[in-house]
Amino acid sequence: MFIDPHAHMISRTTDDYEAMAAAGIVAVIEPAFWLGQPRTFVGTYVDYLSTIIGFERFRAGQFGIRHYCTVGLNSKEANNEELAEGVMEWLPRFALKEGVVAIGEIGYDEQTPLEDKYFRAQLALAKELQLPVMVHTPHRDKKQGTSRSMDVCEEMGLDPSWVVIDHNNEETVKETLDRGFWAGFSIYPSTKMGTVRMVELLKQYGSERIIVDSACDWGISDPLAVAKTAMLALKNGIPAETVRKVTYANTLEVYGKSGQIQESDWLNPPEIDQRTLYEGNSILRGGREPRIEAPGARSRDSLIIE
Repeated sequence: MFIDPHAHMISRTTDDYEAMAAAGIVAVIEPAFWLGQPRTFVGTYVDYLSTIIGFERFRAGQFGIRHYCTVGLNSKEANNEELAEGVMEWLPRFALKEGVVAIGEIGYDEQTPLEDKYFRAQLALAKELQLPVMVHTPHRDKKQGTSRSMDVCEEMGLDPSWVVIDHNNEETVKETLDRGFWAGFSIYPSTKMGTVRMVELLKQYGSERIIVDSACDWGISDPLAVAKTAMLALKNGIPAETVRKVTYANTLEVYGKSGQIQESDWLNPPEIDQRTLYEGNSILRGGREPRIEAPGARSRDSLIIE
């Protein structure tokens, strides 16, 4: 079993859910993020958060995958102060919704004063609500931005064991682990972190506080990245327990602090009934036969991942 702890499923198709379930992914965590085009007023942000908390949770369940999310104001849109202020007014209400396991993904993009202001405000909210935090580290000046992100978390009084520093690479991982934070790695086809590089890092650092995710979104990305990394790691002699921790158990440990995600959610799952409607809508199209499975009757197709 795998958990993908960073997957923007609102950008993916139902085919991806089917493939992920077949590959052994039992749960996903969907962080709030930038959609590729700036949102121009707070209402669009509210509708977006409502979608990842509502319909997307329903859609995943129709394919046997438990869906959770994190909520937050992303770093790029923190630079629109009017929008940011509006989102911050709404955020506490969304943070208390069922299935919300953290505040995130938040942090820096260009490392501007406004990004810093709203990063700190959201860290304060996470501390107040006793929620974990998912930190987005910048694509530019990553090493400096990662160090600065951890500095600010410590300044705001957060326990590093409640904070996942995501999008790590070879330059940042040692400091992240040495300072007691969780180190997330986003496995991309050509950027950020690849499967081969990840296996080498597992050989060097083991499994302590390391988390593998796909960060799949609307760009070139792979929703099966977690499963593929696991298979390659096993082929390269990485112990099965190490693989289990970085692709499953570590995610459950840190985000389980929210009280919103637990193993029983997928070990004792509800039935799958694709006749079910969400606000009058079905995932079925064109007269397709609905999939109906009673709890305990579920079987997964085997998938060989090359």
